[in-house]
Amino acid sequence: MNPTANIWNHPKTSIAGLLIAIATIAGILSQHGITLGTAGSGTVVSLIGALATGVLGLMARDPESQSPTSCSTAKLGAWMLIALLLHAPLLTGCSEAKVAQDIVNWTPALQSAVATVDSMGAILDPSAAPVFAAATAGFDAASNVLVAQARAYLSNPSASVLTQLQTAVVTLQQQVNASLLVAAKITNPGSQQHSLDAINAVGTVVNAMLALVQSVSTKSAVAQMAAQSPIKLAAVRAQMNPVLAAAMVGAHYGEQPRKAFLLVAQTEAAEIQTGF
Repeated sequence: MNPTANIWNHPKTSIAGLLIAIATIAGILSQHGITLGTAGSGTVVSLIGALATGVLGLMARDPESQSPTSCSTAKLGAWMLIALLLHAPLLTGCSEAKVAQDIVNWTPALQSAVATVDSMGAILDPSAAPVFAAATAGFDAASNVLVAQARAYLSNPSASVLTQLQTAVVTLQQQVNASLLVAAKITNPGSQQHSLDAINAVGTVVNAMLALVQSVSTKSAVAQMAAQSPIKLAAVRAQMNPVLAAAMVGAHYGEQPRKAFLLVAQTEAAEIQTGF
């Protein structure tokens, strides 16, 4: 593949990739206390990361779509709402109710992805199967808790139930990140790819739910969630599959993967900036 020709033929995707890289690097530098100086009330690093994330949002925005703050927001408009409000205070009214419903709407995809993980042993190399099984052993229990808490929050969106939902989504997200690191060490190429794909399917849903939970959480609660997440997204970026994530999110919201890719990238960059 000719990199120069690829950039020329797909400029929007190439620019998005560059912005994702900038936002990711800014998040890593911030996590290690590297600021590059101050800018207003913040730091130069945080400003650069915020600008990269913001430009991603402008690229992803469909000028013909409705305002994302409306209760009638449809398809990926809901995902744009998440991406724009990850740093916002607790939502109220129709937006909070819509996000709660969207969290529950993701639960069938989560259960399906976990079921696929459970059945993977039969197609993996004999040496890889036990490694994969050990790495994903906690998925069933953690996903069942997350599904239960998501439904509980939809029925009763109280602060106490939200706290339990925050814990549940962070728990599974960290298990997914840990399992990606383990699966990457599987030596059989075919088994490694099958393992990463299966885990990425679970991770895509969990990261979507994490972003939704963040969008209805206070800044202090999000900071606490991030503090309870030692394995950061930046640490597993090489094992993540953005094409799979875009396809799953696009299918969930009924949109083209290209648009989904930009919005997923923006949301991921915002999560990294937040400390995940």
